[in-house]
Amino acid sequence: QLRLVESGGGLVQPGGSLRLSCAASGFRLGSYAIGWFRQAPGMEREGVSCIRSGGGVNNYVDPVKGRFTISRDNAKNTVWLQMSSLEPEDTGVYYCAARPAPVHDLCSRYPTNFDSWGQGTQVTVSS
Repeated sequence: QLRLVESGGGLVQPGGSLRLSCAASGFRLGSYAIGWFRQAPGMEREGVSCIRSGGGVNNYVDPVKGRFTISRDNAKNTVWLQMSSLEPEDTGVYYCAARPAPVHDLCSRYPTNFDSWGQGTQVTVSS
């Protein structure tokens, strides 16, 4: 399994913004698709967005389309999730994840297709 480390979560008021980072440790993530997932309290983990090594993007959650943007810089070994116009419904733990070879550069919305996960970062949207 690969080591991924998320950061950037926190408490933000509705309408605010956060940028989450997913940094690879001990490997180069340049050849991997990276997915962002979130898990709200009492809910199943859901795929939010995924970016392939070449920059192709899949967005999976209709309510965040237009508000969340995934991006990557392979030279910095990092993938970001820029979140804007945050809503209380966006509250949860956010995870980034990678898939195993040979499907490591294919995106998927399903958490079971990923086997390397970060520890998660808490996002709380509340006034």
